Amino acid sequence: MSTTEPVPEPAKRTGGDLVVESLTALGADTVFGLPGQHALGVFDALRRSALRYVGLRVENNAGFAADAYARATHGVAPLLVSTGPGALMTLAALQEAAAGSAAVLALGSQVPLAGMGGGRHGYLHELTDQSASFRGVVKSVHTARTASQIPSAVAAAWESALSTPHGPVWLEIPQDVLLAEVDVPPVTELHVAPRELLPRPELIAVAATRLTEARRPVILAGGGVVRAGAEAELLALAEQLRAPVATTFGGKGAFPWEHPLSLQSWLEDRHTTAFLEDADTLLVVGSGLGELSSNYHTFRPRGRVVQIEADLGKLESNHAALGIHADARAALAALVTEVGEREPASAGSAGAPAPEAAVSALLARVADRIAGQRLDLEQQLLASVREALPDGAVSCWDMTILAYWAWSAFDPRGTNVLHSAQGAGGLGYGFPAALGVAAADPARPVLAVSGDGGAMYSLAELATARQYDAPVTWLIVDDGGYGILREYMTDAFGAPTATELTRPDFVALAESFGVPAVRTSPEQLRTDLAAALAAPGPSVVVLPARLRMFAPTHRDA
Repeated sequence: MSTTEPVPEPAKRTGGDLVVESLTALGADTVFGLPGQHALGVFDALRRSALRYVGLRVENNAGFAADAYARATHGVAPLLVSTGPGALMTLAALQEAAAGSAAVLALGSQVPLAGMGGGRHGYLHELTDQSASFRGVVKSVHTARTASQIPSAVAAAWESALSTPHGPVWLEIPQDVLLAEVDVPPVTELHVAPRELLPRPELIAVAATRLTEARRPVILAGGGVVRAGAEAELLALAEQLRAPVATTFGGKGAFPWEHPLSLQSWLEDRHTTAFLEDADTLLVVGSGLGELSSNYHTFRPRGRVVQIEADLGKLESNHAALGIHADARAALAALVTEVGEREPASAGSAGAPAPEAAVSALLARVADRIAGQRLDLEQQLLASVREALPDGAVSCWDMTILAYWAWSAFDPRGTNVLHSAQGAGGLGYGFPAALGVAAADPARPVLAVSGDGGAMYSLAELATARQYDAPVTWLIVDDGGYGILREYMTDAFGAPTATELTRPDFVALAESFGVPAVRTSPEQLRTDLAAALAAPGPSVVVLPARLRMFAPTHRDA
């Protein structure tokens, strides 16, 4: 009788294993998603991998969480969903990821291979052309039709998502390919080379000449600076030129808020618009000068514009400029070097007003305008949030009036620490985004801010917060409806329609999920919010308050 031990059969592996092995080989450690019938091959493989899975209750919310994770880490966030309805539910989140340059790798299943190709075979979740739904939203669309294609398809999608400018991509794999047994060895190594977008040297030389010869150079920094991690380069260039810097709403945190050259973010103010228009050379970095950044397209530059933009479609899309198609960090670093060899005219203009004094004068004019509108409550609430939130802590803001105030008036006190849905403007971003940030760094508290209307999009994720014990405090400003739409309709038509909402008792609802909650007041907000942020795990703070926006100036232009 033989005493040789039997050789155990190798564990069966499937196309789903190739997916998770490929993601792991590319450096992923966390994935977001929600399972569905056609995607079960991937989800089964997750339990055989070292990947951490964060499961949300609605696919759109899973997409928002992945978006914020990608922004927080400057990396790729895999998002796993199923076919048909599950896939389509991610579209609003992927639109926001595209607007905010978040590298989300959305990986969805497909009907079995025999059902693909446009025929009507009657499979559950079947779409005539599922990938067509994504082509106008994401950077690129990928398909793997055989198991051997999976590693290369995952690598191609990853490379596309991480190439400058970052953005979401869509990859789909049929159900039977994910379930089929494979006999290829495990994926242990994949190579990707995300495209670097370097500036052309002759453009940098011309831009440096224009900036150093300018008497009134000004910089407008957008979200591209934050996504590129170019805050240090921006600061160095601004100080070399002594150029005032305004940041767009997406560029919050790109420049120190209290710096003597900081114009802050009052872009919906005519005083700021005029200041930018008066620059003899305006450097726009990482912004397409879109609707919000141009004060609703009322901005009319009188001097020359130099625009650095990684998204080719945004380059000179609104204003003629010396266009530099490049990553913000690479271009700013090149400008710092080039300008450093010259003497900027703005640094030695005899008799010219100091740029710092011009900045102070502008901010005083803005403050005077706001002070004349009796908006003490709104400013008090924003100050209370700022005092309660530790420096360097991340905040995620939904589309709500307090967030619109924050875009203009909130000091993030850190780099890459304020995220909002102002790119695409969809409701429901704040709370799931905060869960994504918490997954990226579970050691520090995260604040989410929503109105009661936006909160209704995300209530199911209270279960997610409790399940993962996420350190997220959710501030819900309850004004009884869609507050900003109420204002818009009242101003435009004299009365609102369809803006008033029946809401739950948010405190009782949160507590039913096992999440501590408190109802606060404007006077108690700072104390209650600070206590919630200091406590472990998730919490909810509900503030009944009806807020107003400051008066717009673009209608007077």
